[in-house]
Amino acid sequence: MHPSFANCTPKVRWPALPPDAKGPHPKGLRALDGAAGQAEPAARRPRPCMSKTHYPGRSLDTLRKIFRLAWRPVALPLLALVLDGCTGLPPGSGSAGAMAKATPKDFATIRGANYRGATAANTTDYWLHYSATETERDLGYAGRLNLNQLRVFVNYASWQADKPAFRRNVVNLAQACQRHGIGLMITIGDTQVFIAEDRSINVTQARELITDLVATLGREPALAFWDASNEPDYNAAGSPADQQQKRFEIARLIAATLHELDKKTPVTIGVANERAMETLADAVDVLSFHNYSPTRAAIADDIARAKTFATKVGKPVIDTETGCVARANPYDVTLEEHTKARVGWYIWELMITKRWGDVHGVFYPDGTVRDPSIPAAIFGLFRNRSDNVLLENVNRESWVNTDDAAAQAWLDNPAGGWKEGLAAT
Repeated sequence: MHPSFANCTPKVRWPALPPDAKGPHPKGLRALDGAAGQAEPAARRPRPCMSKTHYPGRSLDTLRKIFRLAWRPVALPLLALVLDGCTGLPPGSGSAGAMAKATPKDFATIRGANYRGATAANTTDYWLHYSATETERDLGYAGRLNLNQLRVFVNYASWQADKPAFRRNVVNLAQACQRHGIGLMITIGDTQVFIAEDRSINVTQARELITDLVATLGREPALAFWDASNEPDYNAAGSPADQQQKRFEIARLIAATLHELDKKTPVTIGVANERAMETLADAVDVLSFHNYSPTRAAIADDIARAKTFATKVGKPVIDTETGCVARANPYDVTLEEHTKARVGWYIWELMITKRWGDVHGVFYPDGTVRDPSIPAAIFGLFRNRSDNVLLENVNRESWVNTDDAAAQAWLDNPAGGWKEGLAAT
């Protein structure tokens, strides 16, 4: 007997079948409930688990009969429940791979954020100084906004520095997301490191990282998406002329490896510009672009182009980065346009961080926010920007006139002291 079957109790009662029974049970599905709920003969009443020690001669024989039932669509799930009850896991928990992925059915419902800890200088620093306590706190903030997805970067440097610690930390993040009901998109950052000095692509390094990531996270139920490369179309000024071409090759290589190793989790490539999304569309399951356009019209046009192309190729589309107070791309404006177009989004970013905090982010570490208009926009509450706005009348009750008169009286009084002046204003 397999040791996992010891000291356990099945979740359902087995049918009382005669030893020579063949074919479907004469009472059909009702037999799975002990002959329609009636008490079974003592000689055939199931004892704990299915070993020969506890239930002589019935375990394998009964299993074979269950498989011969005509009602296999029902019998097989029930059998899975029984076996699940003998694994030592909590009832209904199953294995991570058997649970539903956190990938939404309707991508327009995605309300996400990019995430790293507030004190992290970059991706490597975040993972080398990962804090489970900080993660739990920050995901609580995400819950306050009813966010349902997070996009988190990983890179080769943080994985290579301490692989066991990295594995523990990414699993901790995934399981924290699962506890909070948040899907997780893992994004491969800094992919330029796979370009060698001779401009060849280090395929081995890239594959090692991806293979380990899939082995570590592929069965975590919170895992909703893989992002094979962050912005391969964006490269710093002065980069080699072939930098974008090389990074596109790497993005395709990583996407292909993810498809090879993980048949369940959708793959995307989060590009900086919609045109690059079209170029890499054949490599992904889900199209994704980034939008930091400076006007409402430009935001709407970019979204419209992305939706048109997505319809043409028959793939879903999402925006995995948007929102920047320094680019005339304020959160309330960009989220309103995405909401009107029914395109799911991930803002940059959940926390006001050490690296991008002066232009991005919603929460400070203590839970206060940069600007209440950002949470309002996340909840779908937007300013009235139409022509029928009712302007405020700040002097409706004459308090402006009253204060103005008091201030003028103080100015006209040569003996007026500073205390009287403060009182007047």
